[in-house]
Amino acid sequence: MSRKNTFRNEELSEDIQTEMSDAVEEKVEETQNFLKNILSPGKLSTYLVTRNLPFAAFLALLGLVYISNRHLAERTVRKIDRLGREVKELSWDYKSLSAELMKLTTQTEIAKRADSLGLGERLEPPIKLEVLKEKK
Repeated sequence: MSRKNTFRNEELSEDIQTEMSDAVEEKVEETQNFLKNILSPGKLSTYLVTRNLPFAAFLALLGLVYISNRHLAERTVRKIDRLGREVKELSWDYKSLSAELMKLTTQTEIAKRADSLGLGERLEPPIKLEVLKEKK
């Protein structure tokens, strides 16, 4: 099994190949030993947990704050949407009532309502009254 150097396109010697494979095996063993050490029952349950308990509690608190913030934001968005729909409905009501009021205040509508009360529209122009003052 010969390996090629990708930069020089030359084959590596046997000594270099064995050194590289030994270095890789050492790193694999170190990693396995580290994981075994960390996950061993004695170290995991006593030292690591007690040492990192405040940090784990802090992370849990941050998670709770994040979740509550998300719920608050969603509730606010829903409230804004609901209020926007309500404003649209009230705007439609205002426009319809305004149009109805404009219709009711026209001269013909007022004349119709006045006829029902027994009042009639004046057909002749108003008379101007003048008061004469006596001179002393």
